[in-house]
Amino acid sequence: MLHRWIPWKFIITQAAKAYGIIDPISVMARVRQFAQPSEVQEPIELLRAGIIFHARGLINTKAIQHNLDWVWPFWVERQFNPNDVSFIPRGFSFSHVNLTHRNWTAVGLPGLALYPIVDPRGLFTPLYDGWSLDVWLQLESGQLILPSRQSTVSQTLDLQPNLKVSTEIQDQSWYMRTQCFLDPGADHTPQACLQVQAEAPAGSSLILALRPYNPEGVQFVERVTFNPSVGSWLVNQSTPILFNRQPDRVVFSDYAGGDVLHKLDSEKNDLSVACKVGMATAAALFPLSGPETGQEVTAQIPIPHEDGGYFKRRSPRPAPQVSWAEALENSCRLRLPDQKLNKLYETAVHTLVLLSARDVVPGPYTYRRFWFRDACFMLYSLLNLGFIDTAHRIIQAFPSRQKKSGYFQSQAGEWDSNGQVLWLLDRFEILSQRQLDGEWLSSILSAVHWILNKRLPFNHNTLHGGLLPAGFSAEHLGPNDYYYWDNFWGAAGLFSAARILQRHGHTQQARRIDQAGNDFLQAIWNSIEAIPVKRKSGGIPASPYRRLDAGAVGSLVADYPLHLVSAGDSQVMNTVEFLIAECFQQGGFFQDMIHSGINPYLTLDIAQTLLRAGDLRCIDLLYTVADLASPTGQWPEAIHPLTLGGCMGDGQHGWAASEWTMLMRSLFVREEGEGLLLGSGLDPAWLESQEPLEFGPTVTPYGRISVSITGQSDGQAEVRISGTVDPGTTPVHVQVPGYTSQAIQALNQKHQITRISTP
Repeated sequence: MLHRWIPWKFIITQAAKAYGIIDPISVMARVRQFAQPSEVQEPIELLRAGIIFHARGLINTKAIQHNLDWVWPFWVERQFNPNDVSFIPRGFSFSHVNLTHRNWTAVGLPGLALYPIVDPRGLFTPLYDGWSLDVWLQLESGQLILPSRQSTVSQTLDLQPNLKVSTEIQDQSWYMRTQCFLDPGADHTPQACLQVQAEAPAGSSLILALRPYNPEGVQFVERVTFNPSVGSWLVNQSTPILFNRQPDRVVFSDYAGGDVLHKLDSEKNDLSVACKVGMATAAALFPLSGPETGQEVTAQIPIPHEDGGYFKRRSPRPAPQVSWAEALENSCRLRLPDQKLNKLYETAVHTLVLLSARDVVPGPYTYRRFWFRDACFMLYSLLNLGFIDTAHRIIQAFPSRQKKSGYFQSQAGEWDSNGQVLWLLDRFEILSQRQLDGEWLSSILSAVHWILNKRLPFNHNTLHGGLLPAGFSAEHLGPNDYYYWDNFWGAAGLFSAARILQRHGHTQQARRIDQAGNDFLQAIWNSIEAIPVKRKSGGIPASPYRRLDAGAVGSLVADYPLHLVSAGDSQVMNTVEFLIAECFQQGGFFQDMIHSGINPYLTLDIAQTLLRAGDLRCIDLLYTVADLASPTGQWPEAIHPLTLGGCMGDGQHGWAASEWTMLMRSLFVREEGEGLLLGSGLDPAWLESQEPLEFGPTVTPYGRISVSITGQSDGQAEVRISGTVDPGTTPVHVQVPGYTSQAIQALNQKHQITRISTP
């Protein structure tokens, strides 16, 4: 406790004066003037993550810019090239990080929380945050084909039977294809596999190169040893790389000797290299005999299960290890005339299953950590797609992460997660038609009391009376403030808790909590109403003290997914119109706060609000996001408006995948009020193809349902609906845009709707 009595601020201020340095205490005080006073200024979890991120950036600063004769990953080759649109001047950048091409694709298996990643040029990183393998081609003329320096390549993601990223480069006289995948291993030790097929004139060589970096930057390699008896490398005295055939030559280099790229013709017979800097490189050369005899080389890297990096006490039990076909056997299917949309949906479902192998995580690399916020969105999508057991398994571990205060903490100082967890638990019971165990009730009540105790007292002299305190926004809505995002989630969480308690027979408690939810929601609306008209411009700003800006996107949560307002609510739609007019780039929502990029997942959220309001601009946003997908069907958290590469977060964003699947579902099936609306988001042009438009079976609060709608040449459309929903007790309406609406009286029958003629 002694440290609390030490006058740290005075000491730091005096030390700064003594050394002629600006006083950091006064600077921080000024910085905090831009935010509302809050109990947590910056969450330690995010500070820790930021320190680690920029520590690598500092290493990149020392390693890259004066070694540009090395072969670097794709993002470096672009971002450090003054002739490329990705170029970023570095004069005042204290760390050099990937801000232009944050794209990668994980390959893995259901039930294995192991995520080898592949960058846009085929660079393969088998271990979490580890070194990488690259593949080069040296022609008989001496010309080197380096994928990271190629302007274009062909890259695809194969989904069946297993995830496999294929990267192809070719010219008239040569061809090279790499395939990266995860094999379960005959001895239950998973193997990250890099398989290369190459054709080139005789005298050429295929080169497998060990690289001390990954898509984020430098990752140290201190020692590499070659074992000629089995044809393998041992990296950092711990990880073997096994070749399926003996290389003709193996070449090494340390940092002082430069990149091994410049030693490929070396005749030395070294069997190892050690580099105290941690920049050891190695190359294995395999001769090619000519285009008529293509060669195949495979490298296998055993991955220990410990590479999953989970905490046994707090993490859920692992999912069962099954094949992809088994994992997806009963999942929800989509069929549209546009095959690209179908493939993106199927890829997104694979991403959700892959990233929920143990904990549910929003990314395979940068975001491979558990956050309640992302988990709730992703689990909600998994529930709707039919992965009930997956959601149940992960939810069961939530109480072990709940603090004694009742706080489901993602980051200290954020106030949205309790509402999100309660909302998800309610959705789980409703959609799965299962009840949570009785032990859950104490956890739910504890979470409710946390929300109630956290709310500020009513004060008619402020705009934030009755709201949650000013909090940090990891949703990047701006500096600490009284965010409506947090408050809408809090109120929705209370309503959800009340419904759960009602189902469990705790009627009196349910009524009290429901009333508390109404009081909370009324406080929010009172706050919004009291904002000066000129400031809010008819919409809902991010907080009572903000004008309308990009952060207002968070306030749309009142519409989707929470349905706290009616469809087409004027304040919500005014907010949407502002965002479209002022905060869109290239047809997608551009988040100015932190991300400074086009956000696929937030664009899809806006599309949901438009869809709910019957505004078919949602289809335009759908196609915008589809066009922003990488060649492997992935979305980063945010996208650079010029390079169209990732500029923020993980290169494979699980939340974006979940929003894509949910929008596809909403096109066909939406809950509104106490019933279901079918086909309300379908583009009339799709029906003109006269191909069946199909979705299902999806889970709803009223049972499972599958929808099939086929346009016909006579202006009619045939509707077929199957499932367990009872139209006798649940109103079901088909409302395809441009066609007559029809109430469904029975399932498993043909129904006809008619195109509405326009004058």
